[in-house]
Amino acid sequence: MKDNLMLIGEIAAFFGVSRKAMRLYEKKGIIKPVKVDAENGYRYYSAEQVQQLNALLELKTLGFSLDEIKMILDGKTAKVSLLEMLEKKRRAWQEAVDSAEYKKECLGNIIDNVQGSGAAEKIVEMTEEERAWLLVKMVCIEDVGAQKALSEALWV
Repeated sequence: MKDNLMLIGEIAAFFGVSRKAMRLYEKKGIIKPVKVDAENGYRYYSAEQVQQLNALLELKTLGFSLDEIKMILDGKTAKVSLLEMLEKKRRAWQEAVDSAEYKKECLGNIIDNVQGSGAAEKIVEMTEEERAWLLVKMVCIEDVGAQKALSEALWV
């Protein structure tokens, strides 16, 4: 550290990001170094920027794009707009959780079906066609349209 400033490599290592990522954040105008050495091109970051990078990485973890993060960190969002952005992201995560729960439930049903039928022991003895039919009968299909099309194709 020089004059309480951190080099790009130091701040990148501290947060577990690459120097390339730091340069991208700079290019996007999200976090610009407070000082760039004219002789060697070294970039230096202040303690305040450490906090900005921490906020950036937290928002990124929550699924915000770099453009959205820039708007938030620049204060370019009105309070209502910021709340709308946060609520929209919360709804997106809830949809992802719901989808994951549905898939988990489907896998549970498949496990129950396989255990109940004894198919797990027989599956190695089956032909490819028999295994395919077994899986079709046991797997949940999320999209009703796809399920209908599959049923129609199977019975044609």
